Amino acid sequence: MLRLGALTAAGRFLLAGPRLGPPRPAGGRVSLSRAWPPGPVGDRGLLSRQVRVVRGSAHGGGRSPVLKTPKGTRDHPPAQAALRDRLLAAVVACFKRHGAAAIDTPVLELRETLMGKYGEEAKLIYELQDQGGELLALRYDLTVPFARYLAMNKITNMKRYHVAKVYRRDNPATTRGRYREFYQCDFDIAGQFDPMIPDAECLKIVHEILSDLQLGDFLIKVNDRRILNGVFAICGIPESKFITTCSTVDKLDKIPWQDVKNEMVGEKGLSPEAADRIGEYVRLHGGLDLIERLLQDPKLSQNKLAKEGLGDMKLLFEYLTLFGITGKISFDLSLARGLDYYTGVIFEAVLLQQENDHEEELVSVGSVAGGGRYDGLVGMFDPKGRKVPCVGVSIGIERIFSILEQRVKASGENVRATETQVLVATPQKHLLAARLKLISELWDAGIKAEMFYKKDPKLLKQLQYCEDTGIPLAAIVGEQELTDGVVKLRDVATRQEVDIPREKLVDEIRRRLEP
Repeated sequence: MLRLGALTAAGRFLLAGPRLGPPRPAGGRVSLSRAWPPGPVGDRGLLSRQVRVVRGSAHGGGRSPVLKTPKGTRDHPPAQAALRDRLLAAVVACFKRHGAAAIDTPVLELRETLMGKYGEEAKLIYELQDQGGELLALRYDLTVPFARYLAMNKITNMKRYHVAKVYRRDNPATTRGRYREFYQCDFDIAGQFDPMIPDAECLKIVHEILSDLQLGDFLIKVNDRRILNGVFAICGIPESKFITTCSTVDKLDKIPWQDVKNEMVGEKGLSPEAADRIGEYVRLHGGLDLIERLLQDPKLSQNKLAKEGLGDMKLLFEYLTLFGITGKISFDLSLARGLDYYTGVIFEAVLLQQENDHEEELVSVGSVAGGGRYDGLVGMFDPKGRKVPCVGVSIGIERIFSILEQRVKASGENVRATETQVLVATPQKHLLAARLKLISELWDAGIKAEMFYKKDPKLLKQLQYCEDTGIPLAAIVGEQELTDGVVKLRDVATRQEVDIPREKLVDEIRRRLEP
């Protein structure tokens, strides 16, 4: 179980490491047209020329380069990277617990692979210039590349997870964890199976991850594209407008119904009466009781698609009841998810919080996971149109990371940036050889160890470094310890020291580091 406490282990932690050498000259790459051919003897070559260009810029000789990350991206300093790595490890551990195997795919895809799969969101795809005859784009998500992978390799049965970066030309909202470059953590089940069993497992995975991370109260909304399409059909919406209407309904958790209706009428061309009829359905939410009610609805029960979707939804809730997680599940007809490729069950997890201290009602503060069934996507890539049914979930790791990051900052706790277990230290001069020999023994035994890169460091500085960076143990070897064949092992937190025979040191360190 990954808790905030587990992410911020005891002690003081490293927030910024030492600078290892001078910074790179601003601007990154150097233009070879300026740097070649090399200068005469006495001219220090490429680096010298670049430095002169930068100095000239600083004195008005040219435009000084701007040192910043592109909009919607960011660097992760050591403490943030450590927090993110532990978060990813917790998510991956859950995927592995459910029997998934890892795959990886290129960050680049053929443009035609991605187009026509995302509906109105296709405008957010990063397209690249022609690179030698291939029109390429940066991947928008991990689902379409997975479907391409299955079709290309003629795979019809697979349970996989994939953790990688994706790219979207979105308007960034960094405080809410929305970036143009961000990680996705996907779990998918591909293959022909009995209805709703894999779907129920995907929802169980979402429940496990959000429970283990202890992010607070959450709700998993579920719906079915077939039910939505059935609603649209009985409300008189032509099939050609189903997908665009879905995209509008999907905004209902962000804007009021009246605004959604105005978009349906003003932009999507629906009649006000049809929009009102849709509104009677899409504002409903509940559980098994609502499913039973809709199965008896005189209009909806006559629609074949809706009836199939409601039947599967009832079966899904039965399985979720066996998993014991229905308390966190809501059948919500407003959930639409705007991507074109969904064909059946869809779901989305949101975090909840009290609107203010005087109200008990919980409100959504943002989506942290989403997914659904996409039975036709693989067939879009197969020459013969052979379908491979799939269902999957994507964990919104950046949003979760932003929440954890804010909590750590608010608590005043520091996050340890390294996993070093022991610092090998010396109290006197001329003992570098002793340090090198001891640290080599520890490394060979699998102990995570560090030492100072000075021949004769002061002991106080070495011990202070342990406290500042959260290293729990210091192995001190001095002249007397060498004579006696022992190592002085110091507990950094309590500052207690004990002499350990050299041959028993590794076992003693392992004993002390046991959880």
